[in-house]
Amino acid sequence: MAKQSKTHNWREKLHEIIYEADTPAGKAFDLVLLVFILASIALVMLESVNEIDKKYHDLINIAEWAITILFTVEYIARIITVKKPLKYIFSFYGIIDLLSTIPKYLSFIFVGSHALVTLRALRLLRVFRILKLARFLGASNQLKNSIIASRVKIMVFLFAVLVSSVIFGSIMYLVEGEENGFTNIPKSVYWCIVTLTTVGFGDIAPQTPLGQFITSIIMILGYGIIAVPTGIVSAEFVKNNTKESAEKAKQDLKKEIINEVYPNVHLNTQVCSKCYAQNHMDDAEFCRKCGNALR
Repeated sequence: MAKQSKTHNWREKLHEIIYEADTPAGKAFDLVLLVFILASIALVMLESVNEIDKKYHDLINIAEWAITILFTVEYIARIITVKKPLKYIFSFYGIIDLLSTIPKYLSFIFVGSHALVTLRALRLLRVFRILKLARFLGASNQLKNSIIASRVKIMVFLFAVLVSSVIFGSIMYLVEGEENGFTNIPKSVYWCIVTLTTVGFGDIAPQTPLGQFITSIIMILGYGIIAVPTGIVSAEFVKNNTKESAEKAKQDLKKEIINEVYPNVHLNTQVCSKCYAQNHMDDAEFCRKCGNALR
């Protein structure tokens, strides 16, 4: 029984260090992890430079293996310290952690695959949790929700742009012809998309006066096309931001009432991992906003 209790305490302490960024040990662990992630990415970038690789290949390889072993141990530790290992393994961060660990091992089988360790850059997303930039996470969630809410309008708009590109591309194929580089309709549609998005590679250009006139119309339309999806998302963003502001005002009022009625009750600084809400009571087990289990 005592042995089981020791094992439980050991796992709890390790879990707190690995997963809890609001503790000194947890923040230090994640900051050290970020340093190693940046170092591993820098090593891969340096290895891609032939002059540096020829001179320091063995040193870079040893350093990469040391970091890979460290990430392997960290990945295993994450699995054994959670109550539901499969939930972590198939979670977003679990998949990213795995993908950032295995490329070096795959280099034994597939030559050059070790360059995939640059996937570790995705783990830098942890910086938001480490630095507890909840307001930035809230803003990113607002942007995500705005895009999701306006997805139908954006899809309809993109479909209209695609249809317009096919129509204008076909017209330019008929107007300019093969002698001016518009050899087929797909290539003409490609030219139209490049022109409509104001990219303008210049690999194909209209030569006839009528073609140049049509091109001018397409380029002018391009500016409007760029502005439309921005306006759609911005409108949804403002709507969501208004809702968030009202919710925040309600929570602030609730906090003031709690402090007045229960002056001895303290609110902790733990951030919900799902909706990033803060100001939970000390004995709270679930998020006050979304109901997600708190650690």
